[in-house]
Amino acid sequence: MRAPGGIALFEVDPHQRGVTRRAVTTMDTSRRLAVVRLDGAAGRPAGSGAGGAALARARDLACVALSAEQVGAAQRALELTVAYTKARVQFGRPVGSFQALQHRMADLHVLVESARSLSYAAASAAAGGADDLGLRAAAAKAYCSETLTRVAGEMIQLHGAIGITWEHDAHRFFKRAHGAAHLFGRPSEHVARIAATVIDG
Repeated sequence: MRAPGGIALFEVDPHQRGVTRRAVTTMDTSRRLAVVRLDGAAGRPAGSGAGGAALARARDLACVALSAEQVGAAQRALELTVAYTKARVQFGRPVGSFQALQHRMADLHVLVESARSLSYAAASAAAGGADDLGLRAAAAKAYCSETLTRVAGEMIQLHGAIGITWEHDAHRFFKRAHGAAHLFGRPSEHVARIAATVIDG
């Protein structure tokens, strides 16, 4: 919130009077989100140093954690897709034996492993208190968001008609990808952060 000295971060007991939470409907129903309203609620300063810096660090740590989740989801979506293409038979042979699909899945594998490396680099920066945590967190959030979105989309396509049915899990990965991409800033916002850091210094 904005305090007399600038932006400040406060710790607030969610059970006290003046704090209300309202659940909101989301695309990804497996992740519950809510709007929290503070009306005269008491709080105590959280974080060290300027509130803006504490808030930025909290955002960066959230992005690092989210990037790890996105990599895990992308990896699982790819595993399920590879398994399906080995079992699905068309024209008398598994569809995974067709070179065009093998190339697509190989590209997805490279994408997931690259995202994993970026997520690890961001986690390492967070654990080590590196000065470039903000830059690494932004890169991980942007790249891992795009990776999960791409893999989830390909999962639906490579599963064919079954991929768009309510009973199959493919739509859950797709919804998680789109929902997660908007948490803690859209990928484009983090790319802008990176550009500002690299270009402006």
